[in-house]
Amino acid sequence: MDWQSLWHWLYIVGMSIGAIYFALLGRNPRGLPKLEYFVATFIPIWSGLMYLLMVLPTSGDGLELGKIAIAGQTTHFARYADWIVTTPLLLLSLSWTAMHRHQSKDWTLTFSLMATQVIVIVSGLIADLSDVPWVRYLWYSIGCVAFLIVLWGIWGPLREKTRGDAELSSFYKGLTTFFTITWICYPLIWISGPSGLRLFDQNVDTFLFCLVPFFSKVVFSFLDLNGLRSLGHREEQSAEERFVSSTMRFMNSFSLKQSRRSRRRPPVFPGSLP
Repeated sequence: MDWQSLWHWLYIVGMSIGAIYFALLGRNPRGLPKLEYFVATFIPIWSGLMYLLMVLPTSGDGLELGKIAIAGQTTHFARYADWIVTTPLLLLSLSWTAMHRHQSKDWTLTFSLMATQVIVIVSGLIADLSDVPWVRYLWYSIGCVAFLIVLWGIWGPLREKTRGDAELSSFYKGLTTFFTITWICYPLIWISGPSGLRLFDQNVDTFLFCLVPFFSKVVFSFLDLNGLRSLGHREEQSAEERFVSSTMRFMNSFSLKQSRRSRRRPPVFPGSLP
């Protein structure tokens, strides 16, 4: 069985279901701008099309687009064509959530985060296409530094936009915790898989790069839109919105436990280790 094609087809089906769901959800916007539903719908459509590129044969011998062999491993450049469009749009959605109550949006902050994320993706692509090991890891490191800047942006200045609104602030914290957990998986899978240390094969790599993007795109947008729809409408919550509220409470408790553990950890000074 061709496991990679199976994972890709399942991913495409998942993206299709997500796109249809968000399009239908937007028919009753519940006070949210319809542009937010459009972005949530477009993300899985674009992602599904890029993954479709990796499974459809383009010639009689079954040659597939979206892949190229570099340095003894397969570079799925169609993934990067997906990510360079969808990940900045996901940051746009997160920015809209943080500034949900703001009449005037901070577009400088939003576009700065989106542009930095483009650097993350381009750096990853160059690393994947590099045949020289130290150059590969150099570009990977550049991408990781840019990624850390993105994380600082969403937990720092972007989170500040929610101050003064306890309900929105709590929701944003839970959503950003989920966002961070899923996005951290990308560089970890990259460095552990065929592109890096080769701790697992291409089949596992493909599975993980189908599973994690599904959560970071469809599940994230599901949580985001239904959470925003429920703000200020507690008495009218749908089953999906109640589920999202419970999920956000769990994510907030998870984040709180992690911060308490970090505060309890005693500082380690040079020379204090045995």
